[in-house]
Amino acid sequence: MIKEVSNTFMELNKVKNSLIDPLAVKLTESVNWLYIDGVSENTSDVYPISIIGEGPPILLLHGFDSCFMEYRRLAPYLNGRFKLIIPDLYGFGFCPRPKKGTYGIKPIINHLIKLLKTLKYTSGVGLIGASMGGGIALQFAREYPSIINKILLLSPAGILGEPKPIPPPLDSLGACFLKQSFVRTMLCKQAFSNPIHAGKAEIQIASIHTNVPGWKRSLAAFAREGGIANCGLPLPEQPLSIIWGENDRILSKALRNNCIELLNCSHKRLEKCGHLPHIDKPDLVASHWEEYD
Repeated sequence: MIKEVSNTFMELNKVKNSLIDPLAVKLTESVNWLYIDGVSENTSDVYPISIIGEGPPILLLHGFDSCFMEYRRLAPYLNGRFKLIIPDLYGFGFCPRPKKGTYGIKPIINHLIKLLKTLKYTSGVGLIGASMGGGIALQFAREYPSIINKILLLSPAGILGEPKPIPPPLDSLGACFLKQSFVRTMLCKQAFSNPIHAGKAEIQIASIHTNVPGWKRSLAAFAREGGIANCGLPLPEQPLSIIWGENDRILSKALRNNCIELLNCSHKRLEKCGHLPHIDKPDLVASHWEEYD
């Protein structure tokens, strides 16, 4: 276990030197490796969290099979007025993967609440969740309403439907397929409003964590748990807003409309924006965060 965690730490240091995007490099330099009471199994079992900026805290949750670097473009617009806490979700990014660990929404929520307690944030925390992180954000806000005071969802996924567990060996085969470079390139391009915007830096970051020890194992375990789904109701009590990209090529328009009807909250549609508003239009996302209550 100690060897695996050490390799996880070393993997981030290794890829840092190869990053093309200077914003990703800067965010990587803000990463802290924390022992999290109630999650870490020993003193070597530490977890990566990017902490940057000053002001009221915001917890930012990335999407499926991604990492903290997903917020590299949004961070510069917010870190002058807010303290940004950007973890890798449990089982994703550059997190260590305990071999006996379980991977699904419950351990993800447990990791997040123990992280905030470790950092001594017990109230007044804003919450931004992108794609799958949006569904997780709603669940987290419902379970800890005294901690979270405001929620912004960015093209949220996992709002509707039911969990769909994927049995062996399809779970592992799916992970193997997802690691193929042509698949990751295709998905990266699909996430943007225009595929031409998915350059070498974006494609690199979309795949950069896939060599972390235990990546395939944890992704397969997450698939066996059924992923993230049906997180829309009951509605959280905190102020809630959603930003959608008009040119989202991941979530269908019908699905977006169904989510809007279910959540019944303020929402904004951004033109020339795909599934990643915080990548396509980070300035508008930052402005919206400061404007709504």
